[in-house]
Amino acid sequence: MAANPIPISELTFEVIRTPDETLVRCSGRIVSKTAWDFQSTVRGLIPETGRIVLDLTDVSYMDSTGLGALVSVYLSAKRQDCELKVINLNQRLKELFRLTKLTEIFEGHEDMLGMTPD
Repeated sequence: MAANPIPISELTFEVIRTPDETLVRCSGRIVSKTAWDFQSTVRGLIPETGRIVLDLTDVSYMDSTGLGALVSVYLSAKRQDCELKVINLNQRLKELFRLTKLTEIFEGHEDMLGMTPD
């Protein structure tokens, strides 16, 4: 009889707070199954800081629900005068942001997205 593998969370967070900002390192996949955790984690930080930086270095995949969750978090932050930055996108996410025009939403942060203006 084979042992059942222990399921690993599809998305984990490391939150690092400084006086100027809160860095959220996301690892895993931001998909329909994890979008609610992503939204609730980031939204919970908004009242505590003036700037949130989402480090997506270790995000391997994002689906349309994940994109929607990111936009929703962005709008929540904006309504509460909290700046939201996204940094360290892999090549696939850069292309996804370009195709969906999310680079325009995060305008002025192309350097952090790892993109250059056309």
